[in-house]
Parts: sequence; C-alpha cells; structure tokens
Amino acid sequence: MTPRVIFTLLLLVCFCESDDRLTPAKPLLPGDKLVSNNGIFALGFFSLDPENSTASNSYVGIWYHDIPERTYVWVANRDNPIKSGLSGKLVLTNTSDLVLSDSRGRVLWRTTNNITTGGDGAVALLLEAGNFVLQSRNFTQIWQSYDHPTDTILPSFKLWANYKTHTAVRIVAWKGPQDPSTGKFMLSRDPGTGLQILTLHGTSKYWRSGLWNGAEASDKNGFMWSQIVDDGETIYSAYNTGNSSARRSHWKLDYNGDLMLRIWSGHSWMPLFKRPDDGCRRYGTCGPFGYCDMFDKICRCLDGFQPADGFGASPSRGCVRKENLTCRGDHFLTLPEMKVPDKFVYVRNRSFEECTADCERDCSCTAYAYTNLSSIVATGGPSRCLIWTGDLVDSEKAGMLGGNLYIRLAGSPELSSAVNNTKSGVGVVFKIALPVIFVLLSLTCIYFVCICKPKGIQVYKETLKKPGLEHLSTSQEVWDQNLEFRSIRFEDIATATNSFHDTNILGKGGFGKVYKGTLEDGKQVAVKRLSKGSDQGIEHFRNEVVLIAKLQHKNLVRLLGCCIHEDEKLLIYEYLHNKSLDQFLFDVARKSILDWPKRFNIIKGVARGLLYLHQDSRTTIIHRDLKPSNILLDVEMNPKISDFGMARIFGGNEQQESTRRVVGTYGYMSPEYAMEGIFSVKSDTYSFGILLLEIVSGLKISSPHHLVMDFSNLISFAWNLWADGKVKDFVDPAVTESYSLDEVSKCIHVGLLCVQDSSGARPHMSSVVSMLDSEGMPRAAPRQPMYFAQINYETSDATEDLENSANGVSLTALEGR
Repeated sequence: MTPRVIFTLLLLVCFCESDDRLTPAKPLLPGDKLVSNNGIFALGFFSLDPENSTASNSYVGIWYHDIPERTYVWVANRDNPIKSGLSGKLVLTNTSDLVLSDSRGRVLWRTTNNITTGGDGAVALLLEAGNFVLQSRNFTQIWQSYDHPTDTILPSFKLWANYKTHTAVRIVAWKGPQDPSTGKFMLSRDPGTGLQILTLHGTSKYWRSGLWNGAEASDKNGFMWSQIVDDGETIYSAYNTGNSSARRSHWKLDYNGDLMLRIWSGHSWMPLFKRPDDGCRRYGTCGPFGYCDMFDKICRCLDGFQPADGFGASPSRGCVRKENLTCRGDHFLTLPEMKVPDKFVYVRNRSFEECTADCERDCSCTAYAYTNLSSIVATGGPSRCLIWTGDLVDSEKAGMLGGNLYIRLAGSPELSSAVNNTKSGVGVVFKIALPVIFVLLSLTCIYFVCICKPKGIQVYKETLKKPGLEHLSTSQEVWDQNLEFRSIRFEDIATATNSFHDTNILGKGGFGKVYKGTLEDGKQVAVKRLSKGSDQGIEHFRNEVVLIAKLQHKNLVRLLGCCIHEDEKLLIYEYLHNKSLDQFLFDVARKSILDWPKRFNIIKGVARGLLYLHQDSRTTIIHRDLKPSNILLDVEMNPKISDFGMARIFGGNEQQESTRRVVGTYGYMSPEYAMEGIFSVKSDTYSFGILLLEIVSGLKISSPHHLVMDFSNLISFAWNLWADGKVKDFVDPAVTESYSLDEVSKCIHVGLLCVQDSSGARPHMSSVVSMLDSEGMPRAAPRQPMYFAQINYETSDATEDLENSANGVSLTALEGR
C-alpha cells in the first residue's frame, strides 16, 4: 500500500469520526455538512432553489438527511440570509462562539456565551435528536438550538412556560412555503398558567388547545407527549418517541397557522393531528356562550342559551341567555365532554366541594370545572379548580378528550325543565301558573314594604359631625361640611363579600384589601376594607370620602358609598370587570388584548381625568400615586383613575407644597418629590409621563436592564431611541400590527416632555391633552432627562405607610448626563 493511499485513508477516517461536529480548526463551508451519528439529521448550507442556488439566498439549517423529501427543522439565519451571489462560512471562534458570516465579512448570525476560558476545547455537535449544541472543554453546554427553535418541535424538545415570570419558549412559523423568515403565526404554552397551548396570529389568538393533560397521541409506530412536569414555577412537556421509526416525526407550525403532528410514512409526511383544521375550531369562532361541535363542525349554543341574532346566521356573535340570572335562585347544569373555555381563573389546592362552593356563593361566577390533571407531575397537587366570571369563550364539544363543565343557569333545575317543556300539557300549566304566582308574590312583597321600614342600603344626608366621622376632619384640608354620600350597613357588605372571604379578594396593599361583592339587588361592587388601627387607614378613608364623593368624570372611578362600623372603615366603589391596567399591560398572555387603538384611548382618557383633577374640579387635586395598578378598566377598556388615598387638595392660590412624609411608589415619583418632598400638579405630570412610556413599550419602569436593551431604565431607553429616530424599536411587539407611527411618535415625545427633570419644563395637563388630541399642536423639544439608577427591583417604601406595589423600585442614585 503506497504512502499516498495510506494518507488518503487516514483523512477519510478522520472525516468519518468528526462529521457530526464543528471545531475551531474545522469551519463549515458551502457544500460541507454535519451528519448526526444515527444518520437522521444533517446541518449545512442550503438554498430554497437548489437548481439555481447561486442566484438565490442561502441559509444554514438542519434537515432530515435520510429521506428523499428535503424537510427543514431549524434555520439559524432565518431573517438574515446570505444574499445571492455571495458565499458563507460558519466558524467556531476561540471565544466559543458560533459565527456565520458572508464572503464580504458581514456577520449574519452568531451565538453568545459567558465562557471566559479559551475555546480550544470547545466543540459544536449535531446530536441524534436533531439538536445542535455547543459544548465547552469540560462538556458544559454553552448553547443549543433547542433553546432557539423555528417552526418545528423535535423529540425531547421541552415546550415550557414559566407562570411566575409569564415567559415561554416560542415556535414561530415560516412566512411562506419558500420563505423561512419570521411569519405571523406563533405557538407557545400559555405563559399565564402553562396548562394550555396557544397559537397566535400576530397578537390575536388563533387556536387554543384547552387543558392538555399529557394525553397520548399515537398510532402503530408509537409516539406520545411525555408526562407534563410542573416544578412549582415552570410547566413543560417533552415530546418523546416510542421506537426508531417514529423518530422521523415532528410537530410543525405551518405558515398557514396549522399545528400538525406529522410522521414519515415512507413516501410522504402523514399528518396525524391538525389544528385548528377546518370548521369552527379557530379561536372564538362561535362567540360568547357558543361552542364548536367537533363532530358536526358547526357552532351551537350551550344549554340555556340561544343565538344572539335570533337565527344563528352569525355564529361569531355568540349566544345569549334565555333567562337572566338572579344569583340566589340559580342552579348549575353539568355539560359533559367539553373542552374548557378560555379566560379561566386557575385555583390550586381546592377539593371538588370547595371549588363548587366558591362558585356557588359568588354571583359573578358563570361556570366552573374541576379538571383532574393526574398525568401532571406537580408540586401543588394534580387537581385543578377552574372558575369563570365572565363570558364563556372558545368552548368545544370534545368527546372523550373533554370533561365536565358546570354552568350557572337561572332558576332551579326542576323549574327550568318545566319552563322549557312548554309544548307539553305540563308546560301549559306552568305558563299559566307562574305569572299568577309571580303576581301574588309581588303583592305580598309590596304589602310588607308598606308596613315595614326598609332595610339594606339607605341613603343619608351625612355631615362630618356624624359620630365616627368628626375625628377625620383636619384644618389643613378643604372640607365640604354638607358632604352627601351613601351609608351602607356593615351587615349588607359582609353578606355581599361572603364575610370578606379570601376568594373574593381583588387586590391588597398597605391600606388593606379590596374585595369583590354582590349586593342584594345583584349589583357588583368593589369594597375597600381599610386596615384597622392604622393612621394611614384613617387618612386614606378621609381622602377617599372627601375627594371622590363629589367628583364626576367618566375617567374617575365612582365612589358609591362608605361604612363605619366600630373599628371597620369600608369604601364601596363601582366594580370594573377588567380590573387594573397592569394586569393586561405586563401580562404576556393578555397584553395583546390591548391593541394600539385601545392603548391610545387609555392614554388620552387618563390625561383627561388628570386634567379634571388639576383644573376642572372645584378644587385642585393632586393624585400622588398614578401608576398602572391604579388605572381601572371598564368593559370597553375605558380607563378610570382610582385610589385617592394619597391625594392632596390645593386650595386658593397654592401652587406647590412640601412634606417630610413622602408617599407613593418609587419610579413614578418626580425627582423633586422623591428627594425633597416637594409636590405639585407637575408631580402628577411626571407620573403620567412614566405611565405613558409604559403603555407604549409594554415594559415596566422597573424592568430589568436586559429588557430595555442595556440602558439604565425605561426613560433612558425611550430617550435614546427617540433621539436616534428609532421610535419603532420602543413599541411593544404586541401592537406592531395595529399601531400608528405618527401617534406612537407623538406619545413618546409627550412622555419625554412629561418626565423632564425640572417641574417648570413639564407641560400642564391641559397642554398634554391638546397635544394628544391635535396633530397641529406644537410640541417643544424635550431635554435629555436624568436617569434614575435602579439598584434593585424590590418594593421600597418611602415611609412605613407606603402601599406595597409590584411596580415599586428603589431610587438610590442619579446618573449624570
């Protein structure tokens, strides 16, 4: 054997031993490829027009190596291709980074890591499962393609969601059949609960799995979703295969938005599962209280409901109740084999009886389900109580894959059955008898009302001289001695809130707790129960009663009444079903509900509410704690400013005031207030500016640095992008398809004017409203603001009286410009 032949054989041996890996000494060039040990997957350069590859863009990706139909499962540079006419090179650098560049030296894609040692021992491997991993010299995994998927889920990939941080790994479809760039469809586990899988079209829900509890999906080849794991913070499921033939299978999110489970049949890809498919399975197709009958593929109404349009010609309009609820006389009907509706409240550690009782005593509870997720390995127990308090949306008759749904209907089961049986002789009797019984009961009630004093809610002409109220007065405030408001009995409030049961808690803070309640007339209210024996409680109560009682504006929450009972101090407000702005704005799963028109409407509504407080009410009122959690949203997402417990009144010609007791939430406080205790209407302007920037960006003022692109904080982030003319990069990705660039630019400009360092440089709210409403209103150029250095993200109290706030942030230093 000649030396030349021996040398050639040695080269072949070396190549065979290393054709699944990339090292610093062995870059990947066009024509090269890595092949996994089992021969199933390959990684290399590819073009989507292989017959004319030099005239088309090219990419680096992974595909099935051992089947004739080229099928790609991962693309590195999907949004940054190698342009036609150029070549590329993938190298593993000495700093243990993978870098893809074109022949002109332009970097198109790269990985980053925190390894500080040299990369001489690092290696990139294409594993048998199709995962491309980067390992350090001590076999520590630095990076893997499974953490950065494109449109395909391969065996052993973990589809995870962290329901504590509301984050999730995302699968993003191709833009088209021959375009691997980022498309409009995205799939992930529900970041809020982790219990269901969602497909989004842009920011709108397109399909929802319902509660996926690890059910098997298999055929003769044997493959399934593995047991779902809940570690108390993250829920994930890993797709596993039963045998070697099933390894040529995957879940794919198609560019049309269909999620498919496919297996290679030997000749083609065979879909074993496809959603939403055709028919009525797309999200919300059947409207509120409608459901999709998966067998007939048509929309129907839930029992006890009828089509909203009377004929059912427009399924998306949904269904309406045949009889209105009365609360105390309602019953629950069991609907079997149902995919649970969306927008449920997920309650852990509840028995079936406790779950049932929670819903029965809450008149706003429209349905509940008790789903036994026995296949989930969970730290909190396998049982789950789900409760709905609004419309039931996206239901489906799911057969054996569904479960029982218990829905609230009017009247007793026997009475409802009799009323619905109107075609029978018994039904005729009831049609005659029920009105007679109703008339007799009404006459009886009128009789007792006439001879008895009315109980329940009574309206009094109250003054501050009423026992229990006189000690609330202070000479430093402007008081209305003829204040008129509703006095509500403590017993009625206790009944409405089920004795202040924890299941009715809407929120809490340093002032106490807020409960949801339902009065005897069925009216829903929010009850603020102030802390007992707290000086702040007394001041909070005084402020709320005096400031809100006679404020009338559509963008201010309405105070309906109050109650003093022994050491109890209670404030009763209108109940707003959508609760507070922060629960949408900072929730990954719900923020898409706030499209740009809704956000712009909220911004303008809050501005008008502040203008009313500062200028149009009888006295000047400074809120002092404006933040997303204090902006409540009604059914139509209109904003209402709430929580006036820290507000102050200015009388006469007062322009500003100082205090040694700074209250509020750091991050939203103006510099002069936080550092010197000086506050004025311009303090609220500053808070509004922060709120405005949060609404546009979807980020908190206390967001970690990595979320604001390594800038000091949100103000710094906004200023730099605005100054560089890159306002698009500041917009929340959840509204990228609905926003107006002119409106966004205007809002960022106004926000930066509002957060100026000097209070004198900030505009009055009258100017802010004009700038937001009018395109022609001139806007001054803002100056670069100081940046608050955020040392930590824990709630920090300016005094012991400060309300706890998820938005709280320490203010410990200032950065120079």
